[in-house]
Amino acid sequence: MDSSRWAWRATWALAVTAVVLYVADQLTKAWVVATIPYGEQVPVIGNLVVLWHLRNTGAAFSLFQGATWLFVPVHLLAIGMVAYFHIQLRQRSLWIHVVLGAILAGGLGNLTDRLRQGYVTDFVSVGIGDLRWPAFNVADPCLVLGIIILVAYLMFAERSEPARDAGDPSS
Repeated sequence: MDSSRWAWRATWALAVTAVVLYVADQLTKAWVVATIPYGEQVPVIGNLVVLWHLRNTGAAFSLFQGATWLFVPVHLLAIGMVAYFHIQLRQRSLWIHVVLGAILAGGLGNLTDRLRQGYVTDFVSVGIGDLRWPAFNVADPCLVLGIIILVAYLMFAERSEPARDAGDPSS
């Protein structure tokens, strides 16, 4: 497969992933806002998994509360970094572009909330009693897991994975 076709497939993988996850993030947040009063909790699996309508003006794990002015440029930088890595890794495996699409969706999902509302709607709470993981939304694991996978890829797999060669019939 020639390199331009491969680059289009990589772009398609990134775009489809980003759109699907962004829409899932925005729809789930809208559903929570419409159906669960702010601050209310709805048990899903007993006390282990709870839907809990919260507003987060901070970063992951509720750090730096009220610093929206800081997070908008950080989200824009993350989106720019996705574009950079997409271009730099365009000849690599399609799955890394799926990962980049997840990071893009997470960044855009939380950026949309911050610009529209001044906070991010969080709603998934996992834990036992008062011992709980900080509440999150669909965008958060897209960002966190996507970044962890990207860093691992850049540190380990990227070194051993050859770029797609336009003249290679196995590509």
